[in-house]
Amino acid sequence: MLKNRILSLFTVLLLVTGCATSVTKDISVDSDADSKTNFSAYKSYAWLGSATIVYDDTGKWEPPNFDADAEVKFLIDRELRKRGMVEDSINPDMIVIFAAGVDMDAMQYKVDPQSDIDLLENIPLGALSVVLVDAETEIVIWAGLATAEIQQDPSSEVVKKRLDYAVTEMIKELPR
Repeated sequence: MLKNRILSLFTVLLLVTGCATSVTKDISVDSDADSKTNFSAYKSYAWLGSATIVYDDTGKWEPPNFDADAEVKFLIDRELRKRGMVEDSINPDMIVIFAAGVDMDAMQYKVDPQSDIDLLENIPLGALSVVLVDAETEIVIWAGLATAEIQQDPSSEVVKKRLDYAVTEMIKELPR
């Protein structure tokens, strides 16, 4: 079932790694759609809300005075509007939900280039999940997931670029 797949994809957050040599190189995007859904019939959406699941006792994953939730909502709005959809909080065709998760204690093996030995390192990981639900049936019709290594002390500009890339690439995978 699609709901179980969403949970599985979100769990992948704890296993995904990447080498960040550019601002977005380590970001991985995946999605799944209900094959029986006629996505062209969806013209409007409403927000159910957002959930932020964060364990960051250092406060280093989000720059000061930066509202990641507001930025993600702005980016999803922008991408859905590019597809001809409009926000309608009274009678929407679908409901939009997103959740962000950060695990600052994630550990992974990395190869030490000098000794060629695997060493356990702290590699903070994050994920952003966007879920679209049919407003009438309340069935999940599409889910997207972006995962990445968390950058330490990023600037607001870097975070905006990374979120923009993740949301844009996710929504590109939404069937037409």
